Amino acid sequence: MATDQSAELKQIIESAKRLGVEIDEAESLQWLTAMAVEHSHVDDDDITIDKASGTYGYRAAMLDFSPKDIARLRRIGKIVEVTGEGGESALALSGSAAQSKIQSYPGDADFFQRLNIPAPTREEACATMARLMRDHVLATTKGPTYQFLEAKLGSYTTDGTVRGQAVTKGGPVTWKLDEIQKGVQVLDAADGTRVELRWDEQALNPGWCKLDWVVSDPSRVGLSNASNVIDVTWEAPDGNIVPLDGYLDAYFQEVYLDADSVPTFAKVAKFVSDDALDEYVEALEGEVRKYLTKHLNYGKAAKRMYNVFRLSGRHLDAAFVRELFDEPATILYQVWALIGTLDNATQAGSSIPIEEVQAQADALVLDVVEALDGDAEAELVKSLLQLRLTLENQKTGEERTTEVEAAKAQVVNLINTFYHDRLVVMPSIKDYIDNMQAEPETAGL
Repeated sequence: MATDQSAELKQIIESAKRLGVEIDEAESLQWLTAMAVEHSHVDDDDITIDKASGTYGYRAAMLDFSPKDIARLRRIGKIVEVTGEGGESALALSGSAAQSKIQSYPGDADFFQRLNIPAPTREEACATMARLMRDHVLATTKGPTYQFLEAKLGSYTTDGTVRGQAVTKGGPVTWKLDEIQKGVQVLDAADGTRVELRWDEQALNPGWCKLDWVVSDPSRVGLSNASNVIDVTWEAPDGNIVPLDGYLDAYFQEVYLDADSVPTFAKVAKFVSDDALDEYVEALEGEVRKYLTKHLNYGKAAKRMYNVFRLSGRHLDAAFVRELFDEPATILYQVWALIGTLDNATQAGSSIPIEEVQAQADALVLDVVEALDGDAEAELVKSLLQLRLTLENQKTGEERTTEVEAAKAQVVNLINTFYHDRLVVMPSIKDYIDNMQAEPETAGL
């Protein structure tokens, strides 16, 4: 088996070289060997603790995690973690932050929290969740290194508009700070009526719970988004644990930050579905499909393809995508972080200093020049400089201009082309992408 993988890997390396994609053969074989011993099912042995860093998680996820930036991430974790009387917490990194060994330039600071609430009734658990989330937002509204952006709690029961923006039935309710402070959001329904959505009432059917901030760090140039997706569970008096949104999330891409939270994690994880792995891969494929069709973004699609491939046994495909993250071109993932920060900073009324966005763009241009060579670098640097130039006339709290939007679109298109051209070097990945794009609603593995 190892000989077959080695021969196939050599063919992949030769194909990749023709497009300038460098693959470390020894490291890839080491990773493939480690993945080969992973189980196809989940049991207690699949969780491992790194005693040196005090982190833990699913063994396959820990293979991709480096604790080198753990102190910074724990500082951000203190901002985003919902704590307080009545709740038990296990906070984890997710997304690119949990794959720091292979993503040298992770984008946003994505967190995932298991918030378990022991209570006599479900209603009391919901009330505790509403209180804890609201109290935390009000306590972390703004500080020297962070600013709260928005929360998601509850689901819209009708189409309409909120703050002049269209919302759809079933979509998550997005709360701005003033609405959380008041505990009320006003929806103008499609039939002309005005509906008051109350924070405490939305907590009874919370749906997707998420909190977002923009954060800065004195040790690094620029800003990044920090999000916390919260999986809230109710622990009944009989010990049964029930997810308040109806679905208990799996843990295949999470790295938990504090080994002291193992008891909370273990207690909740026992109730994860036996089909959790298949369900998780299916959900990831939905994300891949979205970024290959409706919201074209080959960089984000690649991140999710990596996790689909490594968890569904397509380890050679995963090894190839893994190396795309590990080469110098991963600096381009920082461009997505800049775009996200720019989107938040150039909304009417934003207090995010435009000077910090400008400084982030300056640093990114220098990083791209250092990391990339050739025509790809020249064209991207030109487009980034154009984007930076449009920010000269931008003021803090001012809605972005059409010039900024056009420059942003040019940068996004260039990066999409860059990642598309590298992904399709691998015939099996090209077939996967073609299949997704040909049948976006039904395609699968």
